[in-house]
Amino acid sequence: MTDSLNNITTAICWCLAWGDTREPKFAEFNLTPQQMLTALQTEEGLPQEIQDLVKQVQELQEEEFPDTLEKLKNLPNKYPQYWNAEIGLVYGGATKIKQYVFEAAKLPDIRGASALLDRINLVDLPAFFHGETSNEYPQCQEAKEYCEKEVREKWLDKSDNFPGLSQALIPELIIYSTGGNILAFCPAAFIDDLANAVEKRYTEETLTANSCAVGEKFKLLEIKCGLLNANIAETFWLENYHKEYHNTFVEAIFGKINDLSTIQYTFIQHKSFNELTTKLAIRFNQRRSGNESKNRPSRRYPPMFETHPYLKRDDSEKRSAITQINQLPGKPNFSETLARKRRMGDRAKTGISDTPKWYLDIGLEWEPRINESWIDKFERFLINNTEQSQRYYGNINTQEKEIKISQSLTHLGKVSNGYIAYIYADGNNMGGFIQNIRTPKEYQEFSQDVDNATKYAVYQALAYNLHPREIRGISEPESKIQNGDLIHPFEIITIGGDDILLIVPADKALQIAQMIGEQFEKILLRKVQISDVQIKGKYEVKAKKADLNKFHRFCTEVSEYDQCQLSISSGVLITSYNTPVYYAEKLTNQLMKSAKKYAKSLKYQDENKEEFTYYGGTVDFFTMKSVTMISSDIEEFREKALTIDKYKLYAAPYTLPELDKFLKSIQALKAADFPKSQLYQVRSGLKENRQTASSNYYYFRHRLKKGQSALQSDFENIWCLAKTNGGQIAPWMYDFEEKRYETIWREMVDLFDLIVFSDKESPKPLHKEISP
Repeated sequence: MTDSLNNITTAICWCLAWGDTREPKFAEFNLTPQQMLTALQTEEGLPQEIQDLVKQVQELQEEEFPDTLEKLKNLPNKYPQYWNAEIGLVYGGATKIKQYVFEAAKLPDIRGASALLDRINLVDLPAFFHGETSNEYPQCQEAKEYCEKEVREKWLDKSDNFPGLSQALIPELIIYSTGGNILAFCPAAFIDDLANAVEKRYTEETLTANSCAVGEKFKLLEIKCGLLNANIAETFWLENYHKEYHNTFVEAIFGKINDLSTIQYTFIQHKSFNELTTKLAIRFNQRRSGNESKNRPSRRYPPMFETHPYLKRDDSEKRSAITQINQLPGKPNFSETLARKRRMGDRAKTGISDTPKWYLDIGLEWEPRINESWIDKFERFLINNTEQSQRYYGNINTQEKEIKISQSLTHLGKVSNGYIAYIYADGNNMGGFIQNIRTPKEYQEFSQDVDNATKYAVYQALAYNLHPREIRGISEPESKIQNGDLIHPFEIITIGGDDILLIVPADKALQIAQMIGEQFEKILLRKVQISDVQIKGKYEVKAKKADLNKFHRFCTEVSEYDQCQLSISSGVLITSYNTPVYYAEKLTNQLMKSAKKYAKSLKYQDENKEEFTYYGGTVDFFTMKSVTMISSDIEEFREKALTIDKYKLYAAPYTLPELDKFLKSIQALKAADFPKSQLYQVRSGLKENRQTASSNYYYFRHRLKKGQSALQSDFENIWCLAKTNGGQIAPWMYDFEEKRYETIWREMVDLFDLIVFSDKESPKPLHKEISP
């Protein structure tokens, strides 16, 4: 049993064969847990009673959905096991992640916090389930001794923790464990133990990170048919839905019905495994908010460290310091929480297992033990993909020249003219897509597909747009990176599920954000193949094809392309490297939400009143050259400072095709050698009136000695054609819906000195195969 369908079958059969007590029911047949698992995986040596159980589970997955209440009531009579057997389902993970990761301002601490959460989610939690015994979890196989000894033997199985829990767990029980969350089956008697173990692991390892986990028992039939009443005859079913679909309460659960022909489809899509996960998500939010949970205290292992007002605080100003580290630059004050982050950050940076002297001097027993950093994963990707490796390394001989990892944001700023960019990306339509997932198998496949698409989209974008850079301007004698050293010019804070958080050079930030969005969709649509990775879900938009030109503001025609149901919206903040991290993260989050909001707003109706939706990615960006530039939030700043009557002096957010045209316009502007004084004069004229700005632009453009044709073709003809006649209104474009003019000129001028284009600008590979 190797594919996901059989994994789910194995998981359900394991829980049912274990029974509803803490001792396994299959022990009656003199089978140990390992013998039972082997028998289920090979389907050999199973007692007849368990063979019948496996057969019923397989038949349930093939059973047609009961479209009447009578058919539903007959299922427990036909298969009593469907109704009498219960199975546990647990959902949990870290919460308030950015609060934990960004509470410290230094890059090593941010890196360490992120790496620690990744290790718990990707290694420790699967280790509860013996993940090292399954090919589905290679990260656990590489840390086999750590999973067996450190996670289970010395922690999980301790008498004061959760003895007996690991014996009841197998790898097949995990539906997914990515993006900072885990969803898994378990025998019904161990629901509370598993949920408590998830919460406790996060707290004991991080000390201060918030986490939450909840569990519930469900009848086997509910995995197929969604939540059912204790008296199955009283369950709200399709007949009731036909009568009550217009009821406000029913609409809140099932959604509003506009077309009566879709009633049965809507009901069937809702009454599925997805209804179980929705219930767990609601309980998760309730517990996270502090509400009581059945059989469990409201806060099982609350992270809490009091700080006395007269004690010295650590560098994050959050907790009492336990020591000052004189061996580190700046002689920082560390609490135990911060010391763990820094130790993990050093381990993630260097991969060296030797404990540094400063950490030994503190006397803490905690060690990060194992960790594979994102740089390690990226370098392995390059080793497996020659084209991407050649593009990234160029003529650099990595055998002779070591590529180092940045120690601070200063290092990243020094290789990017003092400016860096934060990229925060998040998936679009994930919730809507999940609502149509009906089985655990589909959940598992969806999670794997999105994780692969996100991860390899980032790797592709970094490999094609960046290369190791030589650092200059380092004056700190204690720095381990000195002038002339080559460094990786980026930092991957996290890639989890559909979330991405990167720090990259400002001069390539928009190209990277664009390529991440494009590659994400192409991987899901199988236009970019990943060796040994199969995209199993169907993500093409199946509805009637929309006129894609109606979604974009440029004037040229876009060629037809398949829309993907899932996409990525990104926020990009370009700012000085010494901008406070917490402030930059806050603004980047605002930009990401603005991009997502813009993506949702892109709709139109044709002449038949049929509505079409844009499914593609969007990017919002902002260039902040001074920390004091924005006092509150970006939306308010734009509204007050960049919107004057019927003139909007900016055009962000952009769709991905719009961003591509925008970058071409900047490229044309740079190639024309437009004098900076004239660039700024045109920008200043934007605040006067439309005619003044246009007169300035055309006057200065006609005086250019080169590049006039490029500006006409790549700027004026793309953006500035009049909508009602054959003229041009550069540098403006007119928005008929908003009844006002807007322009990309100000944003082009802001980026003019920051953005860099290579001779071979980022390709957009199609139908290529990359290796994991």
